[in-house]
Amino acid sequence: MKDLLLITPPFTQLNTPYPATAYLKGFLNTIDVSVFQMDLGIEVILELFSKKTFEKLFDLAIKNNTITSENGQRIYTLKEDYLQPLDAVILFLQGKNQTLARQICTSNFLPQASRFDQLEDLDWAFGEMGMQDKAKHLATLYLEDLSDFIIECIDPNFGFSRYAERLGQSANAFDDLYDSLQNQPSFIDELTLTILKERLNTVQPKLVGFSVPFPGNLYSAFRCAQFIKANYPSIKITMGGGFPNTELRQVTDKRVFEFFDFITLDDGELPIELLHKAVCKSEYNNGVSENEFKRTFLLENGIVTYKNNTTKPDYKQVQVGTPDYSDLRLDDYISVIEIANPMHSLWSDGRWNKLTMAHGCYWGKCTFCDISLDYIKIYEPIAASLLVDRMEQLIEQTGENGFHFVDEAAPPALMKALALEIIKRKLTVTWWTNIRFEKNFTQDLCFLLKASGCIAVSGGLEVASDRLLKLIDKGVTVEQVAQVTRNFTQANIMVHSYLMYGYPTQTVQETVDSLEMVRQLFQLGIIQSGFWHQFALTTHSPIGLNPSEFGVTPNYKAITFANNDVDFTDKTGIDHSLFSFGLKKSLFNFMHGIGFDLDLQDWFDFKIPQSTITRFYIEDCLNTETTLTTKPTAKIVWLGHLPLVTERTKTKKGFTNEILELTFHDKTDRLEISVNKPEGEWLLDTLESIKPSVGKPISFSALKKDFETQFEDFELFWFSKPIQKLKNFGLLQL
Repeated sequence: MKDLLLITPPFTQLNTPYPATAYLKGFLNTIDVSVFQMDLGIEVILELFSKKTFEKLFDLAIKNNTITSENGQRIYTLKEDYLQPLDAVILFLQGKNQTLARQICTSNFLPQASRFDQLEDLDWAFGEMGMQDKAKHLATLYLEDLSDFIIECIDPNFGFSRYAERLGQSANAFDDLYDSLQNQPSFIDELTLTILKERLNTVQPKLVGFSVPFPGNLYSAFRCAQFIKANYPSIKITMGGGFPNTELRQVTDKRVFEFFDFITLDDGELPIELLHKAVCKSEYNNGVSENEFKRTFLLENGIVTYKNNTTKPDYKQVQVGTPDYSDLRLDDYISVIEIANPMHSLWSDGRWNKLTMAHGCYWGKCTFCDISLDYIKIYEPIAASLLVDRMEQLIEQTGENGFHFVDEAAPPALMKALALEIIKRKLTVTWWTNIRFEKNFTQDLCFLLKASGCIAVSGGLEVASDRLLKLIDKGVTVEQVAQVTRNFTQANIMVHSYLMYGYPTQTVQETVDSLEMVRQLFQLGIIQSGFWHQFALTTHSPIGLNPSEFGVTPNYKAITFANNDVDFTDKTGIDHSLFSFGLKKSLFNFMHGIGFDLDLQDWFDFKIPQSTITRFYIEDCLNTETTLTTKPTAKIVWLGHLPLVTERTKTKKGFTNEILELTFHDKTDRLEISVNKPEGEWLLDTLESIKPSVGKPISFSALKKDFETQFEDFELFWFSKPIQKLKNFGLLQL
C-alpha cells in the first residue's frame, strides 16, 4: 500500500522508461513519501505482442471482417508463421534469448510483409551492423508488420510510441477527445485497464499521478482516469508532464475535471508534494483555499481555477535527489532498430538511464523555441561531482552503465567538467546528450568527451542557411557547424542533426540550398544522422509572442483545452509541406550512405531551382588554417600513460646533448619523440601532475610560468614538433 501511484500512460519508448516518474520518485524519497511507479505502456506492449493475445486479434479481425488490404490478407494467411516465433522474438529483443539472432538472420525464419520491402536497399548495412543488430532490425520489421495489421484490422489509433495522437494534437477544444471517451473501450483500452486495475488493487493509492509527456499519451491518460473515477471514486487523480506544461496552460473546459482532480504545470516536485499533503495528510476538502498549491488547476465551485497560493519556492536541482527506477520492469524493455543507422538507433536500442546536466537552456534565445516557459527559461546547472555521484547511484541500482542526458542543450563547460570527473573516478560509462553546435566544442574537448565515454551528440542545425540561422538567433553559422561536427566525428563521436524547413520568410531557393548543405555534410561523413521537421508556430516562442515581427499571420482559435501549435500563414505564401517527402526521402538515403550523386531535382516530383551552393562549400569550410595560439586560461590535461624512457647522448660540432627518447603507448598505437633531457624531465613530471586522476588541470599561463622558472621561451618548446605530436596522443588544451 502506497500513498502515490505514478504512471506513464501508453505509449512512449519501447527500449527505456520515460524518466519523469523516476525523477519524481527520487525526489519523493527525500521527503519520505511512499510511492509506486509504473510504465503502463511497456506492460501493455508486452501483453499485446504475445502469442496468446495475437491469436485473439487474428480471430477478431476475421470475425469483424476488417482485413481489407493485400498486405493484411498476406499477414493473416501467414498467421501461424507470425504466431509461432512471437514470444521468442520478444525475449530476444529483451536481451534474454541472444542465440536466436542466428535464426532470425536466416532468410526464411521470419515471415515478411510490406515492412520488409526496403531490405534490398539495406543489404550493405548488415555487414557493418553485425549479427545481433541485423537480427534486431529484422525483428523490428516483423513487429512493425504486426503493428500494421493492428492498425488496419483492430485499432487505427495504435502506434508503438503513441496512441490516438491526433486527439491530442492542436486540440484547442476538448470535444473530440471527450466524445471518443464516451465510446466503448477499444481492445487495447481493455488490455490497458485490466493491467491498471490489477496495479490499483495491489498498491491501493490515495493519489494517482499521470505523467503525460506527448500528445500520444493523452488519450490513454484520460481513459485510465475515467476508469479510476468510475471504479475507485475515493482516489484523487492528477496530471503533469510535458503535454500539460506546454498545451494546457489556458484550460477552461470543466469537463476535463470529470477525469482529473488536478493538473500541475512545470517542475513537478513542489506541486506533487503539496498535493500529497492536501490529499493524503488531511481530509481533502475539494480544493478550498486553506490548502496550499503550486501551479495547479482544479475545479472550485464549478469553475476551473488556477491555484498558486503557496509561499514555498521550487526546489533547487541539488535538492531533488537521484532518479529512482525501482518498481519499473527494467529487464523487460525491448530494444528495436527501425533504421539501419548506428546513430539513429540510439533512441530505440538499449536501455539508458536518463539524467539532466542542467535545468533549462543556457542559450535560451532560439526564436522558434518555447523559451518563455520555465522549463527552458530557468537555467540551473548541476555540479559535475554531484552528477557523477548520481550516475554511480544509478549504476548500482539499475546495473546499467549507459546514460542519456536529456538536456535542452548541455553546456560545454559542464560537459568538460563531467568528463574530467568521470575520468578521475575511473568509471566505465557510455553516454550521449543534446548540444548546440557552438565553437567551444574544439577538437581537444571532443577527444576529452570521447575518453569519458561520450559516443554521440544531437543538435539543431535547423535551417542550413546563415541568413535564417541569424533570424533564428541560433548563435552559429553553417561553417561553424561543419567544423564542430568534424571535431566530434574525428573523435569518433556520432552526430545527429535536427533539421527544419518552412521557417518564416524561408524561400524555395533557401530550402534547396539547405538540402545541398545537408547532402555535403553527410557525404563528407561529418554528420551521421538527421531528421527533418516542418516549422511549427508555438504560442510560447518569440515568434508566437510577436508574430508580426517575423512575417507571420497567426490564425487564432478560441482556447478551452490545449494551446500550443498555432495555424498561421507566412507572407511568402509558399506551401512548404510540398517539400516534406523529398527532404525526408533524400535524408533517408544519405543516412544509409547512398544517393549523393543524384541531382537534387531527383528527390522531388515538381520543379525546383538549381542550388546556388558551390559543390565543395562544406569542404572549403573545413579547410581553414589552424593558428598555433592558446588562451592563457586554457586548461592543460594529459589523458595518456607515462612513457618508456631511454637516454642517449648526441654530439654535434663538439657539443654534447643529453636526449630523452620517450615512447608513448595508447590502446591502438605508439609514439616516439625526442627531447632534451632537462626539458624532458620537466615534461615527465608535468604529465604526471596533470592527469585527471591525480590533480586538477593546470592553466596554460600557470604551465608557462612553471616552465620559465627553469628554462626560456615556453612557446618555442610548446609549439615544437614533438609536443605537437603529443597533442594528438592525449595532451589536451581545453
